[in-house]
Amino acid sequence: MPDQLDAVDFALAAYREDGAWTVAELVHDHLDDVTALASGLRRLPGDAGAVGLVAMDEDFFLLVRVAGPTTRVLLSDITAADEWELAASAVEFLHLPMPEDDDDQVPAGDLDLLADLGVPAIDLAALLDDPDSYPDEVLSDVARRLGFGELFDDAVGLTSA
Repeated sequence: MPDQLDAVDFALAAYREDGAWTVAELVHDHLDDVTALASGLRRLPGDAGAVGLVAMDEDFFLLVRVAGPTTRVLLSDITAADEWELAASAVEFLHLPMPEDDDDQVPAGDLDLLADLGVPAIDLAALLDDPDSYPDEVLSDVARRLGFGELFDDAVGLTSA
């Protein structure tokens, strides 16, 4: 498995307090697995919990949402679990079998995890269905729909100077 931390494109947390979104970088200590990521997100304030957005090696992304004791997870591509420890921990967390070599690149987890924030499962599924989209592009679109697109784009360097 490639060294995970060297392959992190970005790892951000987003949370809303008094109606205003904040985007913060997650420290690499929280990227060992889904449990560590959820633990890091729980430390943040937020009216509806916090959302973690992690992209790895322009290959896949992981969305983790915590609210109180609940942790919800969406992995953009289940086959990433064959190569990446973080993706494998998501598959484990979701109690799914590890992918086989001939499995399709499909999302795994909770497509509805952002529905109450304005991104219904059907919209998220449509974004994930574009095989030509990179993780940062999909997550930028998600962030825009949630209301913190500009903050996200600035944090990951998608905005032009």
